[in-house]
Amino acid sequence: MILIVPFVLQIFAAVGLVGYLSFKNSQKAVNNLAEQLIDKAGQQVDDRLDMYLALPIQLTQINVDAIANRELNLNDPIASGHYFWRQAKAFPHLSYVGYSLIDKREAGAGRWIKGVDLVLYENLSSGKASDYVADAQGRRAKLLQSYDFNPLTEPWYQDTVTAGKLTWSKIKAAEIRNSQFTEAGKALQKQDNSLDNGLDYYIAVSAAAPFYDNNRKLLGVTSIDLALTSISDFLRHLKVSPEGQVFIIERNGKLVGSSGNFPILYKVNNQVERYSVFDIPDRLIRKVAQGLQKRFHTLQAIQNQQEFNIVFNGEKQFLQIKPWRDKYGLDWLVVVAVPESDFMAQIHAHNRTTMLLCLGALVIATIIAISTSRRIAQPILRLSQAAEAIANGKLEQNVASSNVRELDILARAFNYMAQQLQESFQALAQTNEQLEHRVEERTADLTNTLQELQQTQARMIQSEKMSSLGQMVAGVAHEINNPVNFIHGNVDFVHDYTESLLELVQLYQSEYPNPTSAIAEKIADIDLEFVSEDLLKLLTSMKLGTERIREIVKSLRNFSRLDEAEIKEVDIHEGIESTLLILHHRLQPEPGTVAIAVTRDYAILPLVECYPGQLNQVLMNILANAIDAIEEANIHRTSQEIPANPSQITISTAVINADWIKIAIADNGLGMTEAIIQHIFDPFFTTKPVGKGTGMGMSISYQIITEKHGGKLECFSTPGKGTEILVQIPIRQLNEVNR
Repeated sequence: MILIVPFVLQIFAAVGLVGYLSFKNSQKAVNNLAEQLIDKAGQQVDDRLDMYLALPIQLTQINVDAIANRELNLNDPIASGHYFWRQAKAFPHLSYVGYSLIDKREAGAGRWIKGVDLVLYENLSSGKASDYVADAQGRRAKLLQSYDFNPLTEPWYQDTVTAGKLTWSKIKAAEIRNSQFTEAGKALQKQDNSLDNGLDYYIAVSAAAPFYDNNRKLLGVTSIDLALTSISDFLRHLKVSPEGQVFIIERNGKLVGSSGNFPILYKVNNQVERYSVFDIPDRLIRKVAQGLQKRFHTLQAIQNQQEFNIVFNGEKQFLQIKPWRDKYGLDWLVVVAVPESDFMAQIHAHNRTTMLLCLGALVIATIIAISTSRRIAQPILRLSQAAEAIANGKLEQNVASSNVRELDILARAFNYMAQQLQESFQALAQTNEQLEHRVEERTADLTNTLQELQQTQARMIQSEKMSSLGQMVAGVAHEINNPVNFIHGNVDFVHDYTESLLELVQLYQSEYPNPTSAIAEKIADIDLEFVSEDLLKLLTSMKLGTERIREIVKSLRNFSRLDEAEIKEVDIHEGIESTLLILHHRLQPEPGTVAIAVTRDYAILPLVECYPGQLNQVLMNILANAIDAIEEANIHRTSQEIPANPSQITISTAVINADWIKIAIADNGLGMTEAIIQHIFDPFFTTKPVGKGTGMGMSISYQIITEKHGGKLECFSTPGKGTEILVQIPIRQLNEVNR
């Protein structure tokens, strides 16, 4: 007690006194600093809003005066567009400036199309609006697009007419359009737009005023759309404090601007909307909104500046909310939120003072205690050093015993605790290592399972698509086959009947060489001799046409075996020809392309056991890829190079070792590098542009050949020379591979 009581009393008195004074001074300093910064930030926001929102009001008044003084000709939309173009060019934050007349005519300029800086706008009385790109002098250069638009139904127009004076419209959120341009305007599409800055959406507010003739008859409304996106940019650069936030809201809770990192706009159901402070992802803003609602019940009740505090994430936040209004209808609330932690630097300074006072008190108490407690202090110091070493990770500590019984018991207990702690850490490290190993194994298993699931799903989708295609082709072939067979079967009869009738006519001519005048006139009129010769030729052509249709139908029916699931003996050449017939339209020349020749080198093949529908699918994938490769190569060839190296696909078949057959399909396209060949059969790997290939065709083909037929599928290619795909399958499926 002689050692403890004086020491504790001195420390307690010094720490308590210094801590109390430090706390009071720090609290006062923090509150004063926070109040000054919040007032300064609020005033900066007020000044910025006053200056930023005064511009469209002044320009609108200028435009109304220009119309009244006939400096702006309402009947000349081109001159009016040039007038508004100069204003939009001078003020880059204006997204639109123009007028709308009561007969739906409009003229204006602005920025609302992504990729184009300034657009001239004209709307005819018929409601047909057009957007033009302006040249450097503000004249119409190119037509971008035309569309239907009626300004008289727009809320801003109706609200302005109802108000009968200059007023602000409701804030609107809009998408920066990336429209389909005309061919003439595509060349100018990449011009910089100072409005979007890479954004997809923006918010704007319109300052609009009606204008009248001398009899106070309404002529129209002139309006200016001011982009409010830069308000958020200004708030983000306004450094209230390291973690302080400033945001502006309307009375309905919708955000106008925010210094936070979350956007104030979002898209839902193809409509751009503004976040409300009650549902924005920013948790601090939501917390502030809840505090305002709890304190004032409704934002309409806040009519003058208010200051109060809330707690967010266990931390005190200083808040100031101040109304901002103008005489043209805007009524916003400016909210500044600053966390108390941003002012902890001053508190830390007071804490250092406190620590120094505590250290001084500790030194004095130590000097007093050393003279009477040296025997106790030394063992305690050794114990303290050992405890600090353990805290730093050095667990191999052992404290020597002491002559003082209580300290000796404490030393033995400490040594036992250190030993147990060391053993526990070793066991924990071993357990952690085992757990990490198991997690790695489990992660690898899950990754492999996911990959297999994705491949299986893609293959199932592709198989279902091909099955549906086969059913459709088979149905079409069946429906065409019946009427074609009927026509083909009756053409011979028609031919015989026609010959008989012509013979009868000839007999009449021979027996009655002198026909009546009416018959002779009719014979001359119809040119009987020509009809007799040409009719039989027509019937012969019809017969050839029906035979061609029957061949096409037969090929379609052969190819429609896609949904067959049984192994059958089929003629491989028949499947190849059916596939070539399906792709016949891609082999023929079209405007701007050249024909692709197909060279056949067929050997005598026996009937092969296979899945005919799936094998046709493989042939279709390979031939379609060969055609794509040749078409891509032709794009890079000149008109002089193509005749020297004509487009060609070579198909050859052969029997290998009496048990296998091979099908080689080669093209003279661009070819592939070795790096691409190594991945050509990987799922989802494709060299085609986005939207043209899925990357599953060759992967599924590889599975069909190797797994379903027990065969081989190989790719050989030389860059600049072409590619050859080699298919090898057994003639007999003895093992019923994956049946």
